[in-house]
Amino acid sequence: MSNFMELYHLLNRGVDKRDIVLDDSDRARFIHDLFAFNDADIVLHISQAARRKEILKPHRKLLVYIHAFSLMNNHYHLLVSEVLDGGISLFMQKMNMGYAKYFNERYERTGTLWQGKYKKVLIERDAHFMYIPYYVHLNPLDFTMPEWRDGKVKDPREALRQLRDYRWSSHLDYLGVRNFQSITHRALLTEILGTPQHYEAEIVSLITDPKVAIKSSVIEN
Repeated sequence: MSNFMELYHLLNRGVDKRDIVLDDSDRARFIHDLFAFNDADIVLHISQAARRKEILKPHRKLLVYIHAFSLMNNHYHLLVSEVLDGGISLFMQKMNMGYAKYFNERYERTGTLWQGKYKKVLIERDAHFMYIPYYVHLNPLDFTMPEWRDGKVKDPREALRQLRDYRWSSHLDYLGVRNFQSITHRALLTEILGTPQHYEAEIVSLITDPKVAIKSSVIEN
């Protein structure tokens, strides 16, 4: 079994930066796949399972712990650690191939969906470890407040509201709001993020103060 504390930031985007989700049905399917493909055993195609009146078995053999995630229009972020040796590689293969198959069938397209192999970054530095959960969860602010990256948000209450309104990440679950709790393993990051009140206070500090803003060089290198 791999070291639980060895964390990786995984990300991938659509080929030519194309959107990988076009509506909430796609987003729900992507979230479903995060759950269904995190299993060492073979997972049936969702339509096959429906026809055979089968459901996902209650006891799964997890490949990875997903500590945090965020799904954007043309890319995604995952923060994971391996449960089984080789678990990340197998999970990402199943996840990317399975979702691409669904997407191509739904939109009657062919060809690759992803921009090559996913990026995998080992979390080694303390600064990276402390900031990466916030970085993953703050990505949805890119839609309306991209200035968050420079710590220049003028209306932090509105930013917090927008983050609460965005379902397609693990942010709400860390606030104690039931959303996609079955996807994530939250024990480790809860120690870092603290109470919901502390977590949101730290977000406000990060998005409003240029001196403490999350620098891209810390996260992406």
